[in-house]
Amino acid sequence: MTGPSLRIDNGDRLLHQLIAGLRDGVILLDLSGRIRWANDAVMTMYGARRIEDLGCDLDDYRRRFRLAYRNKHPLSDAALSVEGAARQPRAERIVVEVHLEGQGDDTRTHALRFQRIEVNGDAEDFVVLVVEDETARYDAEDRFESAFNANPAPALICRVADRRFVRVNRGFLDMTGFSQDDVIGRTTDEFDVLAGSRGRDTALERLQEGRTIPQTEADLTLPDGSTKCVIVAGQPIELSDEPCILFTFADLEPRRRAEKALRQSEERFSKAFKLSPVAFAISRLDGFRYVEVNAAFEELTGYGPERLIGRAAPDLDLWTDAGARTAFETRMTEVGSVRAFPLSLRRADGSVADCLLSAERIEIDDVACLLSVVSDVTELKRTEGELVEAIDAVMADTTWFSRKIVERLVMVRQGSDGPPSAELDALSERERAVLELICEGMTDAEIAGTLVISRHTVRNHLGSLYRKIRVGRRSAAVVWARERGLTGRKVTRTSKKGQK
Repeated sequence: MTGPSLRIDNGDRLLHQLIAGLRDGVILLDLSGRIRWANDAVMTMYGARRIEDLGCDLDDYRRRFRLAYRNKHPLSDAALSVEGAARQPRAERIVVEVHLEGQGDDTRTHALRFQRIEVNGDAEDFVVLVVEDETARYDAEDRFESAFNANPAPALICRVADRRFVRVNRGFLDMTGFSQDDVIGRTTDEFDVLAGSRGRDTALERLQEGRTIPQTEADLTLPDGSTKCVIVAGQPIELSDEPCILFTFADLEPRRRAEKALRQSEERFSKAFKLSPVAFAISRLDGFRYVEVNAAFEELTGYGPERLIGRAAPDLDLWTDAGARTAFETRMTEVGSVRAFPLSLRRADGSVADCLLSAERIEIDDVACLLSVVSDVTELKRTEGELVEAIDAVMADTTWFSRKIVERLVMVRQGSDGPPSAELDALSERERAVLELICEGMTDAEIAGTLVISRHTVRNHLGSLYRKIRVGRRSAAVVWARERGLTGRKVTRTSKKGQK
């Protein structure tokens, strides 16, 4: 793949051999722009077998391979001319796209530059067009550009030489609200991405030297004048043969807002915890030692924080029933929550309070804890007991009340003793007779006289009756009977011989 013979002095044959072996393509042109010779590298680049395949002259070469800039604009005559190259020793590189027909219409990227050659000392007889195949490099840069622009992570590219930003991706624009024109072409002094960071001066020195900039927190100033907290880092890269720094950013605003919301939530919980009139306590699940208590808990137990914090309930003998405490701790360990657990709490002064304990497992600083709520129901239980006693006293003689009032009293009383488990059909004839006489308000002696049985037998019938209907006192039996419509009747006295 060589061109026509070229007359070169014997002293220049070595130069000819060197040019022929270069990896870069070399096309030798005379001052008229005619192609005189090409080395094997350029023939391979263009898939040419003969010099004529490259074109007869420079204009033919440009048209045949449809040379165009990378922005698709066609290459002008003036941009690629022998006259211009002859006037300067070394022309600037021109990056062009080359279309190779017959090879799948492949498009390649070549860098072209002219070099003037003096053959006979001072005569400008030839111009060399050097062709570098930059396809792989520019393809890689195109892939980088695509990945850079498509990457949702905010990023900027700053040129080291003049510290100007030359690239910005959509992620950065979306995060900050800036436009591309607000960023591209501005220097790091005009658009400070390291503002507010610790070690800013050191980071700028590293930027000037093209070195890695470690992660640091900074405050970006936004278009509206507000600031956004970010993590910024810089990594050296090359872009179009120029040293650059790739700045990447992580938006810390969501984390900062979450931390602020967490602090506010903790403050609200702390205030509610401390000011609540209900007794609250926080203890570690491991060992059940108190780590925080509120004023209501201190008042309920009679112990101050210096006695409670760091100690467990057994250390203070708060539970009167050790078995109940063990059951509570087991349930909290296995299940993680308890609702209305009965607690008989021993205060510091030795008095006992009836309480209901509810607890839930929580985590504080990654430590398993439990939040306990203790309600003092001592007065409530005392009131309920007094109410039951009053009802018992009233129900001892129900003849003074209407059926509706009796039914209301029955409903109240059942809230304490629970519903009975037997009906009238479950009672024997004698038990029913005893129950009817009880409803009449008779004493044991009167029942014995009416039924002509001994008082001992009456007590036996009463015991059997109480067990069946699950009551423990006479007034409760009357309520049970009234609920089922048994109001009592006059029973004829029976003789010892069984005659009525």
